[in-house]
Amino acid sequence: MKDTSAGHRAEANLDERTCRLICPIAAGMVGVCLTGIGLLHLSISMGGRQTIADDLLSGDALIFLVTTLTSYFALRGQSQVRLYRLERIADASFIIAMLTLTAACFIITYTLKQ
Repeated sequence: MKDTSAGHRAEANLDERTCRLICPIAAGMVGVCLTGIGLLHLSISMGGRQTIADDLLSGDALIFLVTTLTSYFALRGQSQVRLYRLERIADASFIIAMLTLTAACFIITYTLKQ
């Protein structure tokens, strides 16, 4: 008979490590989004073009906040099922937020270039 408790412990450790990585990175990315919004508003006030990028960055900051909170609550939870669910939400929202940030960067780059 196999010892499945070791497998469950390894899976739980992997999930917890993922959350421990996502939480501070996502929190830092909220700051990156807010800095980008500030720089865009500065550029617009100096005669630059207005874009949808600041709206994207605002929404992106909220997605990163959701990522940070779900990974934090996953680390605080005692249930393995809850840890797994919250970790999956944190993963998915982190990927969505990174894709949104990349889209905002492309918009900023090509709008300011013209």
